[in-house]
Amino acid sequence: MADDSENGPGADDGIGRQPARTRTVLTGISSRAWEHPADKGALVALRRLKGFDTLLKTLSGLVNERSMRLLLLGSAVRADERNFARLHRLLADVAAVLDCQDVPELYVRASPEFNAFTIGMSKPIIVVNSGLVDLVGTDDDDEMRFLLGHELGHAMSGHSVYRTLLMRLLGLTGVLYAVPGGALGLRAITAALYEWSRKSELSADRAGLLAGQNPAAATRFHMKLASGGHLDDLDATSFFAQGNEYTETEDLRDSVLKLLLIENQTHPFAVVRACELRRWTESGEYTTILGGTYPRREGDSTAKISDAAQEAAASYGDAFQRTQDALGMLLHDLAGWMGQARLWLDERFRQQPPDDDA
Repeated sequence: MADDSENGPGADDGIGRQPARTRTVLTGISSRAWEHPADKGALVALRRLKGFDTLLKTLSGLVNERSMRLLLLGSAVRADERNFARLHRLLADVAAVLDCQDVPELYVRASPEFNAFTIGMSKPIIVVNSGLVDLVGTDDDDEMRFLLGHELGHAMSGHSVYRTLLMRLLGLTGVLYAVPGGALGLRAITAALYEWSRKSELSADRAGLLAGQNPAAATRFHMKLASGGHLDDLDATSFFAQGNEYTETEDLRDSVLKLLLIENQTHPFAVVRACELRRWTESGEYTTILGGTYPRREGDSTAKISDAAQEAAASYGDAFQRTQDALGMLLHDLAGWMGQARLWLDERFRQQPPDDDA
């Protein structure tokens, strides 16, 4: 069990601190346990393509990890026992909970943006902007555990490979726009990769929650991210109600506008992320994993692509069924009508007498 004794005692009010407690170590856990179905399908396929990441690096010349590490060594601060010792300790702590043997290096760089990212394919590196360190603050280790667990989840899932591909495709926009039909094809591919990127963030949020095992801290983090840190001025109930208002709009125009708003976004909006994470927690999957029922890493190589694809399709279907979003409901109804039409046509062709001239 990982110790969480540095958080002081006190009752949890939904977004407040929890009493000192131990956290469950998830021995041998596979990243498939926290990956969103739409993310997992792509990753399962990728893991079956042996050498794909090596080929990608070779063909694109893309990630010079040595160069990036040297840049960070010269311009940022690496967390260790003396520099950012608290972050160094907390990263080791969440790595122990997720049973991660190869802990990435952690750097803090000077930037006011609320951002953190994980780069590198052979040896991932976590980079956290100083603005995000300040936003989280020093008085809540569980929020920082959530943040570091989120980035560690990216590293353990291998998201850097697809992120690399997305960045390369974006870099090719000038070339492909000059090719007839190239712009349309590029837009379709990048749109799919952006959609994957947003789902990978939901996966990483789940990893962060499993690492910190404090849902209230995850909510506080997203509330700070959305408000710029004004947690004392926020109420969790109203915050989630706002998220539901966004996701469940009944106006078709708003549904279309939302698609346009996120088309080129690598991350879902902070309020949406909070709602999605709470929905996953309330689904029971979170407590099931903490109870010891989760996929193990030894099964990663034999995981079936078809199973992951079916899970992804079911996830989108469930999302359409439960949403009040006008466009989502329309698409769901259209799918139902098309299914009924197909059944009707099949029945009509069965009743039609055979053609004697055939």
